[in-house]
Formats: sequence, structure tokens, C-alpha cells
Amino acid sequence: MNNKKVNTVNMAMKPGNNMIVALDIGTSKVVCLVGEVGLDGTIDIVGIGSHESRGLKRGVVVNIESTVHSIQRAVEEAELMAGCKIHSVTVGVAGSHINSMNSHGIVAVRDGEVMEHDLERVIDAARAVAIPADQKILHILPQEYVIDNQEGIREPLGMSGVRLEAKVHLVTGAVNAVQNIEKCVKRCGLAVDNAVLEQLASSYSVLTEDEKELGVCMVDMGGGTTDIAIFTGGSIRHTAVIPIAGDQVTNDIAMALRTPTPHAEEIKIKYACALAQLASAEDTIKVPSVGDRPARDLSRQALAEVVEPRYDELFTLIQAELRRSGFEDLVAAGIVLTGGTAKMEGAVELAEEIFHMPVRLALPKGVRGMGDILNSPIYATGIGLLQYAKQDIQHLGEAVAVDDTVERPNVLNRMKAWFQGNF
Repeated sequence: MNNKKVNTVNMAMKPGNNMIVALDIGTSKVVCLVGEVGLDGTIDIVGIGSHESRGLKRGVVVNIESTVHSIQRAVEEAELMAGCKIHSVTVGVAGSHINSMNSHGIVAVRDGEVMEHDLERVIDAARAVAIPADQKILHILPQEYVIDNQEGIREPLGMSGVRLEAKVHLVTGAVNAVQNIEKCVKRCGLAVDNAVLEQLASSYSVLTEDEKELGVCMVDMGGGTTDIAIFTGGSIRHTAVIPIAGDQVTNDIAMALRTPTPHAEEIKIKYACALAQLASAEDTIKVPSVGDRPARDLSRQALAEVVEPRYDELFTLIQAELRRSGFEDLVAAGIVLTGGTAKMEGAVELAEEIFHMPVRLALPKGVRGMGDILNSPIYATGIGLLQYAKQDIQHLGEAVAVDDTVERPNVLNRMKAWFQGNF
């Protein structure tokens, strides 16, 4: 029994003994990160691969061939750098098909003391909610437990009581959207360890425990979607996806300046500003025209006047979502922006004007190595996926570390979870 278990752990830790691989399949780029987990639990980045993404729209696969090609290129690049073969990855899932709800389950405690099987039963009771046939549960995230009207319990194992209640956050996604992502990954000859909600992954790499405790709204602004996650009291309370992000800004620039989309993207990255008053009218930029017409000069302020309304609209939509969730007054730590679209000059200042609360731009942390490259909000999701994968491995490792008598339920649990996830 023990030998078998150790083997499964080694398989989960492919490609080496303690290697973990994250694959962030975004609308604008595919990033593959290879991390090595040290004995002290720190993650050292040993390989990174990135490639432009072409087969996705608003976080959802629209062209399998193009997505497979982008994944292959990114994975090959990461393999070369890390000097190892990648077998399995933890992949991120996003898109407007993502829904979330809060649910709760109640069970009677069998032996007067909360055991592992009681926790499973109460989570099973909490997940028994009606969800559409085309949706599947991606995550069941426990928020808190209540034992005999005693609220606010995080770790109920071993506590005495008669009645156990669990409050959980359920995240569901469209079955076909998740299958398409998994199909693309499998076409590249890779196995999928986990499909993780992208904003949940990002929260692992950019939020501090204090912020989660106090109440914070994390906004991951990508190319195709803007992902929101709200935390209060140390647990996730609300998730949402807004299908407007950086691509819309690029589109606006292309339309207003009458320039091809690749040039508009370049202009946006180099010169754009989200707040018109920060850009000076004296600074001019060269705008390439369509066809063989000569390039035109444009002031940086005129460009900012195109960009600002779109950012204004995006932040107003985020604020409306925050109000709708009912958590607007509970996020005392304010707003944390991350993702490539949040990098733009003036984005934080404009957000502060709209939200009327503290706003910060967060850089991913919690990993070592390649700091000069990875010290950017672009990699927040990728690094978060690595941290999620590390936790997963640690759970497996704990299962091995205990003796045979305690181990058996864990194997059964994993089999049960596998069956529930696949059938």
C-alpha cells in the first residue's frame, strides 16, 4: 500500500521529483512556468516559455489548432530553459461562462468529534445544489464551519460537537469550455493535473493574508476578460468575470487612429495612458496608416483621450459588480489590480477616482529566480498556478507521511473525487 502511494506522488510531481508546471492560457499570450519546490517549500523558477496566443477569444478557445500551436511553442521554450521534459501541467480557466454561488451543508457529527469523513459528508451536502446540465463544478472552496452554532471555525478537525455546518463557495464553468482547454493541452501530449479558476490562482500570488482578512477586491485585467475575486474574513466570497479587457482598448485605438490592430497594440503598450491629464500634449507619436499612406503624428494626450473612456467604463462595470455582490462596504483593504492591462500608466490613479478607495498595482510574489522577468503583473496568474500546484502536492505528501491506517480514507477520497469529477 505504502509503495503504491509513493509512486502516485512521484507521478504527480513529474517531470522531476519536485517539479511543478503551470500553464496560463490567456487571450493575448500563453505562458508556461516550470518551478522546483525546495525542501523549505519555496518555489524556484527554473524555466519560462511564452508565446503569442491566437486561438482564444475572451478567455474561451475558438480555434483549437492555433491554441495547440501556441501551447506547444511556450512549452518547448520552457523545456529548453528548464532542461527537462514536461509531462503534466496545472492549467488556468477563465471566460464569461464562469459562475459562482455560496452554498451551505449541514450534517450530524457521528462520533461526537469531527473526523475527516464528517468533513467530506458536509462538503458533499453543500455541493448538492441544482446547476445547469452544461455546467460543472470547478472548485468547492470552504469559507467557514459552524459547530453547534459556534461560528467562525476554520479548522474543525478534532473538535467536539453534534451538528456540523459548512459554508462554501462553489465555482462552476461550462463543461465544453473546460473540455476544449483540456483537449488542446492533451493534443500537445500533456496531462492536466488541475483546471484552476484564473482569478483564484492570481489571488495566491498577489494578495497578503492581512488583505484577505480585512476584505479586498482583486481585479485581474487580462487581454480578453477581467476577472474579479472578493475576499473577506480570510475566505473567498464572490467571483465574477467581465468580458471586457485590454483587447477592447486596442480595438478602440485601431478604430480611432485608423491603424492596423498589431500597430495599435504596440502603441498601446508603449505610449498609452489611462488618464488624459497625466499625458502631455507636447509628446508626439508616429502612427502607421493602413495601406501605403504615410505615417501621421499624433499627440500623446489625444491617444489618452481615446483610452480613458474605455478604462472608465471598465472600472465602472467592476464597481457595479462589486455593488451587486453586496460586498462594497466590506472591502476595507480596497482594490488590488493585477494583469497586463492594469500596468498602463494612470490606471491606478483613474481607479482611485472611480472607486473612492485605496487601489494598488500588485506584482506577483512567493517565488525565487528570474525576478527581472517575472516581476510584472502579467505573470500573476502563472505564478499563482504554481503556488496552487505546490499546495496540491503538499496535500499528497501529507497523505504519504501518515501511517497506513490514516491513509486509506485519503485514497478513497481521491478516487471518489475523481469519479465525481469525471462522470
